[in-house]
Amino acid sequence: MLELLAAAIAVGAGVAGYVTSRDFTRRRLRFVDAAHQPAAPFVAGAVAAAVAAPVAWLLPLVSGGAALLLGVGVGLGVKSAQRDRNLLQ
Repeated sequence: MLELLAAAIAVGAGVAGYVTSRDFTRRRLRFVDAAHQPAAPFVAGAVAAAVAAPVAWLLPLVSGGAALLLGVGVGLGVKSAQRDRNLLQ
């Protein structure tokens, strides 16, 4: 049962990272050129995973997979916001 809860937390972290980073990039970083560079999703995802890794180490229900899924979600959210901006131009 705890494994199912840990998996739900990991998926929730990934979805929350995607939605939050996409919205933030679209609204707040739309005029920042660095946010629209090709490497920006990779950098944002790596930073998010690195920040979440100590939390995964401290809390028993949050695994390393949750930190990894958070990083992937953030990277995909930034990439999606970049595509939205390119479609508007």
